[in-house]
Amino acid sequence: MKSNERIVLDALGIGRALSRVAHEIIERNKGLADLTLVGIRTGGVHLAHRLAGKLKEIEGAVLPVGALDITLYRDDLSKKSEQPAVRRTEIGFDITDKKVILVDDVLFTGRTIRAAMDELIDFGRPREIQLAVLIDRGHRELPIRANYVGKSLPTAPEEKVEVLLKEEGEEDRVIIENAIKD
Repeated sequence: MKSNERIVLDALGIGRALSRVAHEIIERNKGLADLTLVGIRTGGVHLAHRLAGKLKEIEGAVLPVGALDITLYRDDLSKKSEQPAVRRTEIGFDITDKKVILVDDVLFTGRTIRAAMDELIDFGRPREIQLAVLIDRGHRELPIRANYVGKSLPTAPEEKVEVLLKEEGEEDRVIIENAIKD
């Protein structure tokens, strides 16, 4: 760990946060009928699968899980100097008239979520879109708010929040990296 990093959630904390979010999803939706989970690549996909596992443990139901790559829907593509890596969007089920829970690792400006909703609508017309995030760090640029939050984490705009997951070969943890001042 670098000297300018601090761990704000460890593996146990991530597990607890996801368990709490799973219970909130069940309570708000009065069960799991007509629900689907769609994770935003990359961290959101892993978290969506973990949430699906928690929901199955609690309710015994298996929810469909999809993956969304919002690269081509971003509003900053023209500002990027390098070509973005485009990965696959995989939604192998109909989302029309379903409640779709978008899952992401960190909610910051809201621009990623806006792009995800734009892409999602290209796949059908959900009855409702809800948002579940592991970390809400504030600093919104768009009027977007999560329905389910694992942990609210007040941060400075220049800080970097990273969600590291075992599915990516890391030890599960959430860290804040402070900007190094000259």
